[in-house]
Amino acid sequence: MQKHWFIKQTPSPEKIQAAVDDLKVSPIMASILIQRDLTTLPQIRSFFTPELSDLHDPFLMLNMSKAVERLQTAIETNQRIMIFGDYDVDGTTSVALVSSVLKDYAPVDFHIPDRYEEGYGLSYKGIDIALENGCELLIALDCGIKEVEKVKYAKAKGLDIIICDHHTPGSEIPDCIVLDPKQADCEYPFKELCGCGVGFKLLQAWYSKTNKDIVELFEYLDLVAIAIGADIVSVTGENRILCKQGIRRMNDNPRAGILALVEQAQRSFPLDLSNVVFTIAPRINAAGRLKSGSRAVELLLAESKEEAKSIALEIDEYNSERRILDAQTTLEALDLISQDELFDGRKSTVVFQSDWHKGVVGIVASRLIEHHYRPTIVLTQNKGEATGSARSVSGFNVYEAITACEHLLTQYGGHQHAAGLTLPLENISLFREHFDSYVQKNIQPLDEVEDLVIDLEIAASNLFLAGESVLQVPRIYRMLEQMEPFGPGNDKPVFCIRNAYANKQRILKEAHLKFELVDPISGIELSAIGFNMADKADLIAAGCAFDCAFTLETNTWQNRTTLQIQVRDIRETL
Repeated sequence: MQKHWFIKQTPSPEKIQAAVDDLKVSPIMASILIQRDLTTLPQIRSFFTPELSDLHDPFLMLNMSKAVERLQTAIETNQRIMIFGDYDVDGTTSVALVSSVLKDYAPVDFHIPDRYEEGYGLSYKGIDIALENGCELLIALDCGIKEVEKVKYAKAKGLDIIICDHHTPGSEIPDCIVLDPKQADCEYPFKELCGCGVGFKLLQAWYSKTNKDIVELFEYLDLVAIAIGADIVSVTGENRILCKQGIRRMNDNPRAGILALVEQAQRSFPLDLSNVVFTIAPRINAAGRLKSGSRAVELLLAESKEEAKSIALEIDEYNSERRILDAQTTLEALDLISQDELFDGRKSTVVFQSDWHKGVVGIVASRLIEHHYRPTIVLTQNKGEATGSARSVSGFNVYEAITACEHLLTQYGGHQHAAGLTLPLENISLFREHFDSYVQKNIQPLDEVEDLVIDLEIAASNLFLAGESVLQVPRIYRMLEQMEPFGPGNDKPVFCIRNAYANKQRILKEAHLKFELVDPISGIELSAIGFNMADKADLIAAGCAFDCAFTLETNTWQNRTTLQIQVRDIRETL
């Protein structure tokens, strides 16, 4: 699929030299820092070494004082508390976090809704279970902001609720204590917390109010970091602080469950946010997708290596099954699209098949965008209704598009990039028309082509300082590592070499392109890998000059680590 290359403006030579002199960095690093508005030593320190002391006062969040007061009342009077969370990574890590902390102060139960029986969000069944267990307070994590009727139901039965959510509120706020930085009248300065982040802020406020040692709470930041990576929220501001510190905690002292997952996946420490997103998160998610998200919570709460290893093995099996379903459903969805004579005239994708597994529709929506770059919804049938997930393209707000069709829906929720929805089966065709009509009217031309943002055009020789061997990992890579964690708002720097050519190209596992990229100016060869880019093989095999966009990685083979470039795109030189 063709990508639009957007190459950032290179800073002036004068600015680069000034940064080189002041910050004692290479010209490449100086350019990247200037592009990201990191030009003073205080800014540099704040970015590279974010401190937990820089976290915002949690009491700036609307209703925080009320939430802490209600929580403390429950603890002082020994009330039983239900910790309720969604079945995805954000929800299960939230439940593990809050349960871990509060279990030493009050009787605590937790509940993760069944994806099929209860669906997304706060459920009537969960409320009933809380009441049956004698709970007087329910803390809803990563869900609840739109559950007006369910909160009314709970309140009528004497169950108090604190909602800790980060999704976009609806027109009516539930009648309970609501913590959500996206509320219109909430003045909390950072709006991009994940659900686990909001739960952490509640605990931070409670620790502060009750004069507890906040260092004890920071021991759980690994859970917050996992949620930040999995939920693809911005890795800037407060999230950067929480994520960087959480990953450090994960590497320094991994909990039994994470250690077991990493060993099961045959990975090794240290981990970065990419490992979280592609190794840990899919496995935690697989429990809620195919079986029960409660198993993921139990894994994260496991104290013994034996228990953690047993659950990790079970969850890894779920993940293997999930991969098979994912691939099969994607092929079936692509086949449906190929048979749709009206598809080319649309600007969105909405596909439905009644027997698709509900647990993989969100993943499949993302897969379809890789083939057809447009806002995408994948629906299946559950309990006599159509239910599914939406994923968006950069720059287009899919939540607003779904909201424009709310008269056709039973339930929906989410944010700009992803959402969930349920609707009557008979409304599918009409919904497809209304949804596409909204997209047709509101999507911008630039949003219809995937952007590839490139930081700098370079020559291969620019990567190596004087005296550095091309057979060793250069210093620039070590410096870029310090910019971790990478994610939305702090993307890994992308470089471009023009007029390159390839040697020793081959296809790995019928999908991945492996070759030696040869720089036209210096003749330096860089080992290159392009995942799922076998379709580019003919271009580079023809001996044509090409432009290559890539990130810097390393590859370890036989105890030797060398620089490797990971190809983001290849196009023929114009």
